[in-house]
Amino acid sequence: MNKSTNLLRQTLQGSKKLVITMALLLTVGISFSFAAPTDELRAIVKASFQRDFKGAMVISVENHPTFTKLVFDMDSQIFYAYYSDLGELMAVTRNLPPSQLPMPLLIKLKKDYTNYWISDLFEITKDGESRYYVTLENADTKLILRSENSFDDWDFFRKDKKTK
Repeated sequence: MNKSTNLLRQTLQGSKKLVITMALLLTVGISFSFAAPTDELRAIVKASFQRDFKGAMVISVENHPTFTKLVFDMDSQIFYAYYSDLGELMAVTRNLPPSQLPMPLLIKLKKDYTNYWISDLFEITKDGESRYYVTLENADTKLILRSENSFDDWDFFRKDKKTK
């Protein structure tokens, strides 16, 4: 009985070592399998960014499951670039002061939305075309308008009631 107990203990200790070794190897293997594509992805996006925005300074990078967002400074203005996993530029956005809107859009806002103030305004450039989004607010309501196909009119995008 003593011999069988010793044999059982040795077997269990050997099994524990094997399980721990296998777990360690599996963890290391998984870590390297995820690290390589991330490094490759970073290199692809970095090369694309440097080609698209020569002289721009990257402020921050956010990696998401299906895209990478870069915040950067170019000519003392902050921009946001969105790249696919293949390094393709999907869109560029920037916040705008109202004075940088095309004049017909600014006039339309001033004329039709006198009871609102602008709380957010940005431009999205995608495939060489610019689109504008504006958030307007008053005490009770928040409106989001967009101008996609023309630079002389706004389309209704969304309306939310403010909670009191």
